[in-house]
Amino acid sequence: MKNIVLTGFMGVGKNIIGKKLAEELGLKFVNTDDIIEKKEGITITQIFEKFGEKHFRKLEKEIIKKVAQGKNQVISTGGGVVLDQENISNLTENGVIICLWASPEVIRERAKRETHRPLLEGVDREERIKELLDYRKPFYEKSADYIIDTSHLTVEETVEKILKCLRFKQIIKMPSLARRTLLFLRIFSRRDKRSTSS
Repeated sequence: MKNIVLTGFMGVGKNIIGKKLAEELGLKFVNTDDIIEKKEGITITQIFEKFGEKHFRKLEKEIIKKVAQGKNQVISTGGGVVLDQENISNLTENGVIICLWASPEVIRERAKRETHRPLLEGVDREERIKELLDYRKPFYEKSADYIIDTSHLTVEETVEKILKCLRFKQIIKMPSLARRTLLFLRIFSRRDKRSTSS
């Protein structure tokens, strides 16, 4: 099965939604930021502070290339992964990209509960969020197979929307009951056409 890749800005719910989605589909959940932290032995924030964003993006690219070679995974990516076309090329080679979106206001509220956001340190968070979103939006849109706004959705509702997208794209099969219902509707439609034509 193809990988399901979740992209999107910080605070859109990639982790919690990704874990729930992986559980629903019986797939492995992978968080690229977690892999980087484990490999380097320090947090993402510390990497930014000590070595800068450019170094982090280099580490991220290496991890993306490696992770993208696997199968049967739900991959949660960092918010800036879409800025590098090589990352997208690697991820789409064996994956479908679902971009999770949220309004700046929702992201700001969610970000209040978190302190480990290096790109929001020492600045006006609201302004910085809007600035980054405006810049990254075209990259998110261009790289995504589907975009889902999580602003007013629960985790369960978001997962269900993702599953519908995957069924439509035939990445996963429809549930057996749904398949039977669809078959019944098709048969009924054919019979109905025959009766009206006779």
